[in-house]
Amino acid sequence: MQKLWGFIVGIALMTSCITTHSLPFVTVSDGHFVRNSKPYYYVGTNFWYGAILGSEGQGGDRERLCRELDAMKEVGIDNLRILVGSDGERGVKTKVEPTLQIAPNVYNDTILAGLDFLLMEMCKRNMVAVLYLNNSWEWSGGYGYYLEQAGCGKAPRPNEDGYDAFKEYVSQFATNEKAHQLFYDYVRFIINRTNRYTNRKYIDDPVIMSWQIGNEPRAFKPELLSAFEKWLAETSALIRSLDPNHLISVGSEGSWGCENSLDSWRRICSDKNIDYCNIHLWPYNWGWAHRDSLTENVQRACENSKEYIDCHLTICDSLHKPLVMEEFGYPRDGFVFTPGSPTRGRDSYYRYIFGLVTDNMQKGGAFAGCNFWGWGGYAKPRHIQWQVGDDYCSDPAQEEQGLNSVFSADSCTLRIIRNSIEEINKHK
Repeated sequence: MQKLWGFIVGIALMTSCITTHSLPFVTVSDGHFVRNSKPYYYVGTNFWYGAILGSEGQGGDRERLCRELDAMKEVGIDNLRILVGSDGERGVKTKVEPTLQIAPNVYNDTILAGLDFLLMEMCKRNMVAVLYLNNSWEWSGGYGYYLEQAGCGKAPRPNEDGYDAFKEYVSQFATNEKAHQLFYDYVRFIINRTNRYTNRKYIDDPVIMSWQIGNEPRAFKPELLSAFEKWLAETSALIRSLDPNHLISVGSEGSWGCENSLDSWRRICSDKNIDYCNIHLWPYNWGWAHRDSLTENVQRACENSKEYIDCHLTICDSLHKPLVMEEFGYPRDGFVFTPGSPTRGRDSYYRYIFGLVTDNMQKGGAFAGCNFWGWGGYAKPRHIQWQVGDDYCSDPAQEEQGLNSVFSADSCTLRIIRNSIEEINKHK
């Protein structure tokens, strides 16, 4: 009887997601997010591999996907930042696969089906998605893929050729019009899509909170910032012309991703088509915390994070736009990667960041949300670096699997997340 009731409820939810077109979109009003006619502040997560799990092809596991969504919902998470799909050839070390965009205008339909399925399942759970369309980094193709297709030769791999060679190559993207046009073709294809399971056009789907131009887009050279800003403005204008309903965001790290130019970040965020601002924050990657003293460095990481957030928040206040810290992570104690291993440093850092969101909400401030990186859930890492056939964690293929993942076994971290979300909901 219980299984039958669960089936009936599931059918009812799916029918609702297929037939209801009056669900509210997340909007921005008077410098704040609004959802369901209420201010929307949130603690969300990064779940970049969601569309792959939703596939019935290579890498797909719909049973696990639904378990992960249920687990996130159980702790209160309703905001997921997701990669639409990776690009280019398979079989490349440190790169996510399977890829969605195999070649220009050639798409892996199983990943498209996976994205459709994911959005339908998120609708059932009253979740929203931030979908990013590009990546400056190699792990999903992105810049390097488009430059290869534009005739710039083989993209260097940072793990093989060094970061300097990679940076020099991908810096061409800011000014390469052919690469831009190939990307715009992809943007049009995705945004004009209709979900095969709900028969709802993507532009009409309120499960999508925001189209995001890319993951950590960068110019990679100070002298290219002007061209970089021009490309972002062109992309946001294109998205707006295709979709008048959804929010648009950049996916920026903040000044760190603008060659340390806060002025450049201000100009990017002031664009009329950009609805809210993003920053990312990585205390370990940025040298604020060290692998042999992660717990000892938490206070410095918190202080530096607060300073970084505040200087960007001042700009958001002047622009009257919300700010989301949509990526941040902190390694496990002792720099180990095993699910369930101690996370005292991470837990302290998370608690501090979540508290900033709560404090801002109580003051009516612009710091509206954060997405921790990221959700590892039920994954069981098998290798230090991801290999084909391994479970997907939140850590992309070029990083140690488990480095920044929150697993279902991390009970202390999950309790902090749940308590923080409950505190936010209490004050809505």
